[in-house]
Parts: sequence; structure tokens; C-alpha cells
Amino acid sequence: MAKPTLPPGNKTSVSGNRTLLRIIFGTTLIDMMGIGLIIPVVTPLILDPNRNLLDPSTPFGDRTLVLGFLLSSFSLAQFLGSGLLGSLSDRHGRKPVLFWTVAGTMASYLVFGAGILMESLPLLFGGRLMLGFCSGNLAVTFSAIADLSSPEEKSRNFGMVGAAFGIGFVLGPFLGGLLSDPQNHPALGYETPFWGAAVLSALNLWMIRRYFKETLAQRTHRPLRLGDGIRQIRTAFGHPTLRRLFLVSFLMVFGFNFFSQYLQVYMIERFDYRQRDIGNLFGYLGLWIAVTQGGLLRPLSARFSPESILRVSLPVLALGFLGILWPTEAVWLYAILPLVSLGQGFSSPNLLSLVSNRADPSVQGEILGINQSVNSFAQLLPPLIGGVVVAWDLRAPMIAAGIFVLLAWLTLASIKSPRLGNSPSR
Repeated sequence: MAKPTLPPGNKTSVSGNRTLLRIIFGTTLIDMMGIGLIIPVVTPLILDPNRNLLDPSTPFGDRTLVLGFLLSSFSLAQFLGSGLLGSLSDRHGRKPVLFWTVAGTMASYLVFGAGILMESLPLLFGGRLMLGFCSGNLAVTFSAIADLSSPEEKSRNFGMVGAAFGIGFVLGPFLGGLLSDPQNHPALGYETPFWGAAVLSALNLWMIRRYFKETLAQRTHRPLRLGDGIRQIRTAFGHPTLRRLFLVSFLMVFGFNFFSQYLQVYMIERFDYRQRDIGNLFGYLGLWIAVTQGGLLRPLSARFSPESILRVSLPVLALGFLGILWPTEAVWLYAILPLVSLGQGFSSPNLLSLVSNRADPSVQGEILGINQSVNSFAQLLPPLIGGVVVAWDLRAPMIAAGIFVLLAWLTLASIKSPRLGNSPSR
């Protein structure tokens, strides 16, 4: 199959494609480091009775409910933004949409940091909503990769960005845990990682403006509506060749978000974890994701189809979630979490590759935007449900995570192999 080409006038060869992929890797890495910096902060901040964001007498169950609303506000905004940003990138190109959404990301960090200093819940929600909407640009990043990749290369190239996620989640949470702990220096606090994340976003803006070259070969004009996310959910589950794959994606992300949003609550309440401990744990998790997607995915993708890998990686992911409940000492979690990283690290890029390979090249942004909308929709309810059930039983979110990923695996098993082929849908 012929290699994908760049837009007319952009004299870039196959080696130029590789250069652009490295640039996308770099910008994604910086972006993920920024998000990683704030991971150890939000949950301890809301659960901390010494902060005046909530009345000190607020019970644990009410705090987790507020935490659930705060976490889900990000997913709601991302759900609204994903489809719109994907369509905008099909219409105006990948570069301008990436540039302005990264600028919005920088502003969101500044708003959230100000909310911490002013002890203002409305500002915290405002910052989360801004960050969520701009994080919908993940569909744009994946569209740029699809522009540069043949069907056979997509799993490996999507995995490269997954490795950037992993590395970002190694460095980001580790640094965020250090920067938010006043025991390291009196000038540090919950707000410090947000200033660092804003600086990283400014660096990312410079990189995109200076080095990123447009990858979209043919622009497509479609009506733009803020409610595109809702429309795209209907489109996703009405699509004759992709709806079951979208359902697999929905169930996997739905389960994963019970884990990712409430692991910190579990660690704080069961093992008395602080920001530094949370940062170290998530950094370790990210290290394994980076190893999986940066080192193991490419050779396995060359030998096995995405479907074959998913049939193994999804049950491994479910086993990792349920295994978290076994240790009675926190140190044993470091033996369990690699299962989560391996399962997630192999599942996400291969599932995304299956979806992308079924889409016509002219609508990569739209289809991947639909997929991102499905994933964002799947992220809406777990924080709200988890905020209620975790107050009843700390184990409930992890059990839910394992069950829904197993349902994703069963749904994948129900799809006949020919429907997972590489021919694009028309």
C-alpha cells in the first residue's frame, strides 16, 4: 500500500512523515506532562478538611460527591468539545485547532490555580470545564497521525502517542506530587503544579507554531454545532460497521474511569496516601504504559492483528482492576498495577486502529471525533456514580471497573472477524 502523502506544497517525504510523527510525539508528551502534574492534587484537595473550599465539618460522602461532580465536569466539556474540534480540524486543518486548544489549556490551568488560592469552587469548576473542552483535541492529534499512516502502521503510530502518554504520566505525577507538598518547601502548595502545567503549555504553543506542519491533505466543510457530541453518539451506535466497536470502546473507557478517578480515594482512605505517594504510584503506572506502548506494542503489532491482541489485553486489564483489592499492604500494589498498564497499553491503540481502519481517509477527523465523543460520554457517569458508591464501600469502583471491561471483552468476542477488516467504510 502506498504511503500517505501530505498536502500539496508540503514537500515532505516518508522520512518527513517520521519527523512529523516525532513532533506530534513531543507535543503530546508535553501536554500529558501538564495534565500529569495535576493528577496528585485534585482528589486530596477536595478531601482535605483543612481547606475552606468546603466546610470543615463536611462528611466524607458529601466530599466524594463534590469530587464526582468536579471530575465529571471535565468529561462533560470534553464530550461537547471532541466532535466539534474533530470536525473543525477537518474543515480548517489540524494545526490551528491544536494551537488554540493548547492556548485554552494554558488558560484553564491558570484559572484552576487561582481558584485554589482564592478557595473558590466556581473557579475550580470553570478551570475543569475549560480544560475538558480543550482536551477534546485528542481527536485532532489522532487525526494527524492517521493522515500520516497507512492502515498497517496505525496501531504502531497510535501506540507511539500512547508511549508519550505513559512517559508524561511518569514525569508529570511524580513532579506534581513533589511540587504540591509543602513539606518539601514552604512555598509549595496545591496550586504550584498548575503554574508548572501552564508553563509547559506555553512551551507546547511555541513548538506547535514553530515545528508542526499541516497534515490534512483535503479539507471537508460540514455544518458545525456545539451539540455535535450528542449527534455523534447517535451516529456511532447507528453506524452499520462500527457500532459494536464503538460499544467496546464505550465499555472499556467506562470501566477504566472508575479505576482512574477513584484509585486515589482508595489509596488515601485505605493506606493514608499523600500527594507525593499518589504521584509516585501514578508515575509507576505510567512507566509501565510507556514500556508497553513504546517498546512492546510495535513487535507484537507486526505479528498479530489488533483484534487478536485485544482478545487477550482486555481480560488482563479487568484482572488488574480486581487485583487492586487483594493487597493488605500498599507495597503489593506495585506488583498488581503492571497488569493495568499492560492491559490498557495494548487495548487503547489497537481498538483505535480498528476504528480508524474502517473510516474513509477523508473523514478521519469526523470518525475519530465520534470515537472521542463516545469515550468522553463514557467518562461522564463513572465520577458521579463513583462519588456515591465509594462512600458506601471503597472497593465498589474497582469492582465496577473490572465488570465493565469484561463486558467490553465479551462484546468484542461477539463481533465476527470479517467485520474488523481494514477496508474503509463508505
